Amino acid sequence: MHTQPVIAAVDGSEDSLRALDWALDAARRRAAPLRVVHVRQYTPWAQPGVLAAGPPEPDDDPVLDEARTRLREPAAAQTVEYVTLRGAPAAVLPELGAEADLLVLGSRGRGGFASLLLGSNGMAAARDAACPVVVVPRPGRDRGTSHAVQPAGDHGEPPAGLGSRVVVGVNVNNPDNPDDATLAFAFTEAGLRGAPLQVIAAYRWPAQPLMAPGDFVPPVIDQDAVENETRTLAEGFLAPHRARHPDVRADARALPGDAAGNLVTASGGADLVVVGRHRRRLLAPARMMGSVTRAVLLHAVCPIAVVPPAPQGKSAPSEE
Repeated sequence: MHTQPVIAAVDGSEDSLRALDWALDAARRRAAPLRVVHVRQYTPWAQPGVLAAGPPEPDDDPVLDEARTRLREPAAAQTVEYVTLRGAPAAVLPELGAEADLLVLGSRGRGGFASLLLGSNGMAAARDAACPVVVVPRPGRDRGTSHAVQPAGDHGEPPAGLGSRVVVGVNVNNPDNPDDATLAFAFTEAGLRGAPLQVIAAYRWPAQPLMAPGDFVPPVIDQDAVENETRTLAEGFLAPHRARHPDVRADARALPGDAAGNLVTASGGADLVVVGRHRRRLLAPARMMGSVTRAVLLHAVCPIAVVPPAPQGKSAPSEE
């Protein structure tokens, strides 16, 4: 049983209510309490520390009332807490991650432009929260967005008949990337769902070898050798997680093409796509998301989990 809650951020939008349904299911799988949070945004004339004239805000919260109505029967046997907070959602939502097992929100709330694929609050939470953040996209996101990322290679299509699965990307070329925490979360999630894990390791093809000045004939590079080496490196990352999760069937696939394009392609029909977040560096202390994580957040057609790296010097969170 997980003692920390799964937190669902709601604002009354259809996107946030879909995220609420997803969060309830995630809390049940973890045997964890569910906390439903609505952040009432400060109005421009009532910022913190500014005395505002006029009637006070009502104590009741229609957004949470709507959430209660939606969960009344499905959550009958679930521990659910409803909380209203006040502040700027982009600042408050990431702070909730310090006391959550998982933070879940919709891809867009009530504000912002209709053309946006991911709202600023979702981007801030995915970038800054201390816990994994799941963004639940709206249905039909795949229509008209495939041009936004480089297409996957010829072998990037989801395996025929694989069906329900968790997808995770692993970068075999960067020893400093947070794959350990990301893989730990992906294996745990696949185990909770009783689903296979599809592990994607992308390699660039056609290869672009470095050539010295005056060289005109590029060396011959065997694609099969590159693919086999990529798969072997990926299996090395997977080995300790396979040992901890013998019940999870993990399929490592080495695919040519852009990593983001392959992950977006694989998101079709998947339960969840799991990506990692960059570790803070001495000369870049701010939390950052790489280009692959950002592209997957914007274009994947299934829910996306963004996993922060384990703190420096510590191993990935324990897998239950």
